[in-house]
Amino acid sequence: MYCAHCGKEIDPQSLYCPHCGAATGAAPLTKRTNGLAVAGFVLSFFVPIVGIILSIIGRKQCLERNEEGGGLALAGIIISCVTIALALIALIGSFIFWAYLHAYYTTLY
Repeated sequence: MYCAHCGKEIDPQSLYCPHCGAATGAAPLTKRTNGLAVAGFVLSFFVPIVGIILSIIGRKQCLERNEEGGGLALAGIIISCVTIALALIALIGSFIFWAYLHAYYTTLY
């Protein structure tokens, strides 16, 4: 491709001529955002198991395809792991609480 202003050869993807600085009219390249990364991030708040799976797949695709959304996928993985850990802690805590109540009330009667 040649610059329309100065006539020198330039890269076809250049936005500006490196020789004279004139705009070439080429559209800037934009990256796609990975849909699985976005879905994994959103679902990490509501269904963490599905969120972590989609986030892992989305992150892998972002790295392979050079897409955007890798940060969202990483955040989805972290949020899913934290949500699952908190749910397990709450579940174990409730079992301990009910066992304590059962032991307390069985000793009263």
